[in-house]
Amino acid sequence: MSASRRCLCCVKYLMFVFNLIFWLGGCGLFGVGVWLSFTQSEFSSLPLSFPSLSAANLLLVAGGVTMVTGFLGCLGALKEQRCLLMTFFVILLLLVLTEVTLTLVLHIFHKELDTKAQDELKEGMKDYLTDEGLKKSWDNVQKMPCYQKARQWLLDNILSVLVFGVCLGIVQILALIFSLLMYCQILRAEKYLD
Repeated sequence: MSASRRCLCCVKYLMFVFNLIFWLGGCGLFGVGVWLSFTQSEFSSLPLSFPSLSAANLLLVAGGVTMVTGFLGCLGALKEQRCLLMTFFVILLLLVLTEVTLTLVLHIFHKELDTKAQDELKEGMKDYLTDEGLKKSWDNVQKMPCYQKARQWLLDNILSVLVFGVCLGIVQILALIFSLLMYCQILRAEKYLD
């Protein structure tokens, strides 16, 4: 077995294992999203500009995309299909660019977003006594960590959130490198056979 073939075999199984873990992580995100969608029904009457951007819906979408991406990576690695590997690479690259963009937007506009969220929630309090669904939603929110407590928890744990984000970024960049490396190895092997 040639050195390039051994390298391809090593990258192939690394890609498979990585993407299997990636797919399982997507399943976990999707599962948490389903669980949250059932438990968040108590908050459905709260006034939000973008109600579809609830944590449950975001986790459902993120989990679904992660599962599909992981599946493409696993299949592309096992079958040594350049098309699947390139599709995996493009989707993962788009995800990384989206994550970076969202992080920058949140960082730049965090004060405006915080003020807007507080204003919308305060506006919803005007109908507290007249809207039974809204009253129930507000009562449920106040039983858990209210807005200030949730915000404070995030600020208290910002280091953990940042470490998680950096680790996720490193793993995604390694996945991009491995998929491109495998793509090039397959291309080189096909040219060598021709």
